Amino acid sequence: MTPSRTRISKAVIPAAGLGTRFLPATKATPKEMLPVVDKPAIQYVVEEAVTAGLSDVLMVTGRNKRPLEDHFDRNYELEEALRRKKDESRLARVQESSDLATMHYVRQGDPRGLGHAVLCAAPHVGDQPFAVLLGDDLIDPRDPLLARMIETQETHGGSVVALMEVDPAQIHLYGCAAVKTTDAEDVVRVTDLVEKPDVADAPSNLAIIGRYVLDPAVFDVLRTTEPGRGGEIQLTDALQTLAADETVGGPVHGVVFQGRRYDTGDRGDYLRAIVRLACEREDLGPDFRAWLHRYVTEEM
Repeated sequence: MTPSRTRISKAVIPAAGLGTRFLPATKATPKEMLPVVDKPAIQYVVEEAVTAGLSDVLMVTGRNKRPLEDHFDRNYELEEALRRKKDESRLARVQESSDLATMHYVRQGDPRGLGHAVLCAAPHVGDQPFAVLLGDDLIDPRDPLLARMIETQETHGGSVVALMEVDPAQIHLYGCAAVKTTDAEDVVRVTDLVEKPDVADAPSNLAIIGRYVLDPAVFDVLRTTEPGRGGEIQLTDALQTLAADETVGGPVHGVVFQGRRYDTGDRGDYLRAIVRLACEREDLGPDFRAWLHRYVTEEM
């Protein structure tokens, strides 16, 4: 199969989840808007897409997600108030989110799983390859995972998933890939995928993390994919179909990521992500690290 040469320009960000693990904070506030230091988690994700050259971003939302749209829109009253105060620094930070990308929104309506959320993007994406970024995984901008995945897709065609080695005892929390090596050290050929397997049934310790570059053939597969684990339409099941028969939509490759990833999917990892990012900030890091050291050594 001839690899796709269409330059990828569109990113899809599923953001329709209920955020039940963060209740009661997410009762009225979307989990994607929870701050990671001083920016909502979703802004880090959009920034990553833009850095990789994807300036057209579709967010798949649901009920009570209006704050996401407001965050990436202009706030003229706030901007004017900051201008009157001559607070140029805060004004620039407020305007940054509205100037990041061309934002689009579609409602998922019925929460039927990640595969269904991706399928909601079909009218917007059309027949182009596209990226999917999940908001629970924040990738450090110093480790350009998405750019590497796009490069891999442009070389091989088909679809590309992000993989990361995890403790085998934790593999049941992830989609898991069976793979073959390729000539590139960080790229593997995916031969099978299993959604959240039992430890004894896992084909490897390579877990799928929340970045995908997908061939548009995935839409036709998703339309006929039956609900799987949890009664939801699983993107992993559709990718398994593509991996089993490359004539459907090209091969499936994986980029094995060994960089810095901040998992905000549960409360403990969310707090650890905030601490790590705060420690690395030039404006906050020195004082915060000093306080943290005192707290750990003296008060604990």
